Amino acid sequence: MTWIRDIQRAIDYIENHLLEKIKIEDVAKEANASIFHFQRTFTMLTDCSVGEYIRRRRLSLAAKELSQTSGKVIDIAYKYGYDTPESFSKAFRRQHAMSPSDAKKYRGKLQLYDRLIIQVILKGAEPVKYNIVEKEAFSAMGIKRTYSLKGNENLIEIPKLWNKVNHDGTIDKLCKLNDGNIKGVLGVCVDEGEAEGSIDYWIAVESTEETSAQFEKVEIPASKWVVFEVSGEMPEAMQSTWKKIFSEWFPTSGYEHAGTPEMEVYPEDGSDSSEFYSEIWIPVK
Repeated sequence: MTWIRDIQRAIDYIENHLLEKIKIEDVAKEANASIFHFQRTFTMLTDCSVGEYIRRRRLSLAAKELSQTSGKVIDIAYKYGYDTPESFSKAFRRQHAMSPSDAKKYRGKLQLYDRLIIQVILKGAEPVKYNIVEKEAFSAMGIKRTYSLKGNENLIEIPKLWNKVNHDGTIDKLCKLNDGNIKGVLGVCVDEGEAEGSIDYWIAVESTEETSAQFEKVEIPASKWVVFEVSGEMPEAMQSTWKKIFSEWFPTSGYEHAGTPEMEVYPEDGSDSSEFYSEIWIPVK
C-alpha cells in the first residue's frame, strides 16, 4: 500500500499549501514520482487533473469564506491566488454558477468539493487480464515527438499524431521494418523526468534495423513487464483498462512502476471493431 500512501501524502501537501503558489514538481516529490507519472496516476484515480483539483478546492474554500464571513470579495480573491477580482469572479461563476457577491448573500447552491481521500478498490467486477514477461533490451524504429505536460498538451496532441500516421502511410512503412518479437505498432512513452516537465512519445515498431532514412531509433531497456490485455472498441477500451490498472491493480499488486518507458501495442491492421485486441506494457519492480 506504499503507492497509495505516497499519493495521499501528495494530496495532503496540496491541502496544506492551498494558500501558496504550488509547484507540481514539489507535489510529485511528495509522491516519490516524476511529474508525468504523478499527474497521470492522479488523473486516473480521481478523474480530475492536479490543476483542476487545486482550482476546485480553492474556490470551494473561497465560497465557504464568502458565505460564512464578512470578508471582502477582493481580499478573498487575493487570498486564494487570483490576481484580480475579475479573474476570481470568472472562475467562481464557472464552478458555482453564481457571482461571489451572490454567494455572500446566500443566493443559490454552491458547488463545493471536499478534500480527497484515496481508497483502494480491492476487486473489480471485471478484473484485468495480464501476464508477467521478462524481456531483454531491444530497439525500435519510428517517429518521435516531444510534448509538454502543461495544460495536458500530451493528452491533446498524441491522438492527433496517431490520426496523422494512420492516414499518411507512415504505419505501412513502419510495419515493413517490424522484425522483432512484438508483432504490432508501439506507442512508447518516455518520461523525460521532473526537471523538464515533458515526455517523448514514439510511434514505432520493434526492429533490428540499424539506420533508416525516414525514422529514428529508440532503445528500450531490459525490463520485467506486466502485459495487460485490452479488448473492445477504441479508445474507450484502452482508457478503461488504464483506469483499472491504476485504481485496482497497482494498489494491491505489490509492484511499483519501474519508471522506464511504457508501451501500448496495437495490431498492424488497425481494426476498430468491438473485437479489437491490443495490449498495455508496463515496466515494474
